[in-house]
Amino acid sequence: MLTVLDHPLAADLLTRLRDKRTGPAEFRSLTRRLGAVLVVEATRQIPTIPTEVQTPLEPFTGSMLGVDLVAIPVLRAGLGLLDAVTDLYPDTVVGYLGLERDEETHEPRDYYAKLPSMKGRHALLLDPMLATGGSGSAACEYVKNASPRSITFVCVVAAPEGVKRMEADHPDVPIVAGALDRQLNANAYILPGLGDFGDRLYGTEPN
Repeated sequence: MLTVLDHPLAADLLTRLRDKRTGPAEFRSLTRRLGAVLVVEATRQIPTIPTEVQTPLEPFTGSMLGVDLVAIPVLRAGLGLLDAVTDLYPDTVVGYLGLERDEETHEPRDYYAKLPSMKGRHALLLDPMLATGGSGSAACEYVKNASPRSITFVCVVAAPEGVKRMEADHPDVPIVAGALDRQLNANAYILPGLGDFGDRLYGTEPN
C-alpha cells in the first residue's frame, strides 16, 4: 500500500529539495525536516498502550508506543533520513544496510549489513529514492530475514515502476513517500525527480 504525503509543508520542503540551486547544507536541512513529516506518517499505525501519568493537577490516562522501533538506512543516501527518526524517537535502535548493483547479474547485492535484534520491533527502512524497486525489494527481503514484527518503507520520491515492483514482491510492506513522480528515464533516474540524492546530500556531484 502506497501513502503519499498530502500536506502543504511537505510540498514546500520537497519543492526546495528538487531545486537544482539548493546546495548540500540546505539540502541536508530540508531532508531532515521532510524526514520528520515522513516518519510521523510512517508510524501512524504503530500500536500504543494505555499509560497513566500524574499531571501537576490530576491523574491522566494517555498512550505510549507499544512496540520498539528500529531504523535501517540504506547506505549511503538513507543516512539523510536517520536523524528525523532518532529526533522523534530517541530510543530507536539503528541498523545499517549497504547495497550495490552486481555488474554481472545487474541485481542488487549487500556489501555491508549490521542489524540489531529485530524480534518484536517495527522496522523503518529508509531509502530516499524508490526508482526501479530492485534495491528496495532486496532491502525488504534482507530485513525480513531478521524477523521484525513489521516493516514500513520510507522514501522521499517514488516512481510508479518502483512502487509496482515493491507491491508485487512485498505486498505486506507499506510505502510512505513524499511524492509519486511520473516515470523513470532511460538511465533509471526518476522524472521529474531531484537528481542523485546521495550526491546532492553530500556535495559529491560531478562538476
